[in-house]
Amino acid sequence: MLTITQATYDAIVAHARRDHPDEACGIVAGPEGSDRPERVIEMINAAGSPTFYEFDSTELLELYKEMWARDEEPVIVYHSHTATEAYPSVTDVKLASEPGAHYVLVSTREHGNDEGPVEFRSYRIVDGEITEEEIRVVETLSSTES
Repeated sequence: MLTITQATYDAIVAHARRDHPDEACGIVAGPEGSDRPERVIEMINAAGSPTFYEFDSTELLELYKEMWARDEEPVIVYHSHTATEAYPSVTDVKLASEPGAHYVLVSTREHGNDEGPVEFRSYRIVDGEITEEEIRVVETLSSTES
């Protein structure tokens, strides 16, 4: 199960809406080994595409250096789908290189940049296997939650 704060949920959804019609992408970092998504980092979609996302390699390298210095790891890797459901594509599965991460997808296909419900789903992707997981949204993460 993925447990995230309402603020993290809102930040991911706002980023997805803002970048629509292009796919948005980013990482939520947390303390190493904690499974606590605490710090939302919006990334640039280097592909600038409505059907594909790609992290900018220089930006990603700098982020990893920063996370290592802060004893953090990517707890969530997120991106949006602008015209399809929030389910990992074949390409998404191939790009899933963090076996411990939660892969969050947000579909903005119904309302685009406008207010309205979005499809927000989380998956574990390990060795090409996709497993959907429950999401629990809370106001704050307690020190025992992960």
